[in-house]
Amino acid sequence: MSPSVRLALALSVVLFPPSGSAHSQVPRTERRRFLDSTTRTTDDPRRVPIPPGAPTVEGSIVLRGGRVFDGTGAPARPATVVITGNRIAAVLPPGAASWPADAKVTDVTGKTVLPGLIDLHTHLDYSEPGMSEERAWSQADAALRGMERLRYFVESGITSVRDVASQGDVPFILKRWVAEGRIPGPRVFAAGSLITGRAGHGAEVELSSGRPLPSIREASGPSDWREAVREQFRKGADVIKVASHFSAEEIKAAVEEAHELGLKVTADAETFYIQRAVEAGVDMIEHPLPRTDETIRLMAQRKTEADPTLVPYIIIFDQQGGYFGSTSRRFTFSKEANLEVLRRMKQQGIRMGIGTDLVANWFRYLPAPYLTELQQFVAAGYSPAEVLAIATKTNAELLDLGDKLGTLEPGKLADVVVVAGQPDARLADLAKVDLVIRDGRLQLQAGQVVIPRHLPVDMPRPKP
Repeated sequence: MSPSVRLALALSVVLFPPSGSAHSQVPRTERRRFLDSTTRTTDDPRRVPIPPGAPTVEGSIVLRGGRVFDGTGAPARPATVVITGNRIAAVLPPGAASWPADAKVTDVTGKTVLPGLIDLHTHLDYSEPGMSEERAWSQADAALRGMERLRYFVESGITSVRDVASQGDVPFILKRWVAEGRIPGPRVFAAGSLITGRAGHGAEVELSSGRPLPSIREASGPSDWREAVREQFRKGADVIKVASHFSAEEIKAAVEEAHELGLKVTADAETFYIQRAVEAGVDMIEHPLPRTDETIRLMAQRKTEADPTLVPYIIIFDQQGGYFGSTSRRFTFSKEANLEVLRRMKQQGIRMGIGTDLVANWFRYLPAPYLTELQQFVAAGYSPAEVLAIATKTNAELLDLGDKLGTLEPGKLADVVVVAGQPDARLADLAKVDLVIRDGRLQLQAGQVVIPRHLPVDMPRPKP
């Protein structure tokens, strides 16, 4: 396999909602109906069967005395959350005390317990300003950059991220290390490489060598677009991400291939390419880029989802005064115009999620960018409680993991955040993250990342 193909093995793809879901967009191969409830699978959109075994997390954690925002749509209420292993075991009314005798009990009086936040648009290995080309292309450096970013996200109460373009094996390695509990951080749902046409978005941004960004897989022609999707699937992609430009035949081939593999497709597209992508059956459109009212109506009709990501453009306009030098951004837009796109999509009832798209060194601004994105939704007409439900429950459903994440209900995976305040009333309180649990593992306590001391393994005894 050539180095260029290896670099392309990572894109953005997710599975589909259960058959018959009100949010299903177009008919496509539905693999989940061939799985029964007793089959254990991976906790990601791929749902790969795995052998039965003991839980990887032992013991119980009890969060007592706080108010619980469970993400289901119910108002926050006094309650106690019981976690056993890596699952929510119970949400008990005040005064109830039915939990294992050896449980670790934490008093969270005066604080709010809520589901872990989710970010639908990240780039974990993005190079920083001033970095040499050698370091930018180094997969070792990229993995360490990703590890650093994971810490910033989990410190901000974000327990799941969807990486929608990183190079080579990097996002998949980070995903495995987090899942195995070897490093602290949020769950990683990886796309791998971004698939785009020759000199399409991302491929027009070249390093001094003339090569496109290391996270890009350029494709040409329907058969090559199909092959690019298969490459991402082979590497373990959870979602397929495509970007304009593309022909109608190319995007149709990519969507058809991804859907037959059981993966969702999200598209970084603009202007008429958005309509072309929606007509081809993509599941989600990234960014608040220009589109016609006809296209927005078509998105609503086809139940195409959206991840608006207003905050990166706010940063660009504030820092640079505009988006310059990109052949994939040949249109006029602004902070105000982007917010208006969000409003127009809300008016049409389009289902939207929260993502930040923090490239370069912008992750260092966290949690401010995530809060800014939430506040844009409030400016568009959502209440703080509605936005918090989008950041948790809706985002989990858009990941195709609504049955496992996004709410505090018995049986769900234990991704839990404790905040000193009432973020369902004041979103700014999300900056006061006190405790984070991901998959039943303590990740943050008193605002500090938790890395447990290692348990020594006995050295082998000499043979008699």
